[in-house]
Amino acid sequence: MKIMILYASYGDGHLQAARAISEAIEDRRLGEPMLVDLLAEAHPWINAMTRRVYMKSYSLIPGLYGWLYDRTKPMKHDSVFANWLHSFGRARLRRILLRQRPDAVIHTFPLLAMPALKKQIGLHIPTCTVVTDFDLHRRWVHPDIDRYYVPTEDMKHELHALGIPERRICVSGIPIKRGFRTTVVDPDMRAGYGFRVGSPVVLIMAGAQTLSAASDMILPLIGHPNLTVAVVCGRNEALASALPEQFGEAASDGRLRVFGYVERMHELMALSACIVTKPGGVTLAESLSFGLPIFAYQPVPGQERNNARYLAGKAVAQLIQTPEQLAREIVALIHDPVLLMQHRVRARKLQYKEAAETVALDFCSGLHIMERTSARL
Repeated sequence: MKIMILYASYGDGHLQAARAISEAIEDRRLGEPMLVDLLAEAHPWINAMTRRVYMKSYSLIPGLYGWLYDRTKPMKHDSVFANWLHSFGRARLRRILLRQRPDAVIHTFPLLAMPALKKQIGLHIPTCTVVTDFDLHRRWVHPDIDRYYVPTEDMKHELHALGIPERRICVSGIPIKRGFRTTVVDPDMRAGYGFRVGSPVVLIMAGAQTLSAASDMILPLIGHPNLTVAVVCGRNEALASALPEQFGEAASDGRLRVFGYVERMHELMALSACIVTKPGGVTLAESLSFGLPIFAYQPVPGQERNNARYLAGKAVAQLIQTPEQLAREIVALIHDPVLLMQHRVRARKLQYKEAAETVALDFCSGLHIMERTSARL
């Protein structure tokens, strides 16, 4: 069967979740997955413009982004604003559906053009939504979605309270790539990344940071000579070039390791004692898969701060506002084996390492049942 997976390129998480599901479908030979960045295909110019506005508002005026997020969070699926949001890409998706004739559609981004199109076209195409945050915005919710995959039992109860029948909700976790469930650490892997033996690694995801902000985080940490600070700059090439110059001595003696875009993030996480990050849903799920203590540094208003607050309520994450607080809390935690063990026990309760397989097997097996039933009829 042909399974269409719709995502959007606002951040990397929705794409990573889509790829993880696609990988699981292929591994299990459940169907032929096809990934579609709907807004990019339908409106390239609008997609590019809104991505820039999103990133600017997110970093320069986060209060505005948070205000918009909170104001629209309770919106209903049939409101004027919701209908407008879900209309983007509808014409393009209609053409794709009529040409490709997929057997099912999976959403990893809340751009829900499918419910209206199913009625317009007259095709019965089963659809599901995979929620990729720990905070539920009503953009994810539509009564005509056939199946929901959510990260926690709490969200299942929240969805049910909004009128979605429990039988249509599966607690799967957030899909993560295969490496986050199969990686085993060995000395060669540690040496390959240039990490010192016996030195706990503090992993900092700094791709969205300025040089000044990243330096502020790093400075108190490299003052502890027994720590290794690993900074991932992603596609921020300017930051990746500037940090080794800024901290020349620490970079040369191994206290600081700087990386650009890392394809095998699961290896770095497996080698780390804790992670400092923007609290996007997929990154948090990846961190939980290794039981990493999570330090959400200055989380911006909106879904990321709400993600961090949710996990802080489960005592598996801390919200950090200053570099001094960051260094103090990290040092206190990673040098206390009892606290670390307690953290990992709590994290284990939120681990869903097989989330991608759960989505693939549960949704696709339902499609096969429907297919066999139709054949008999």
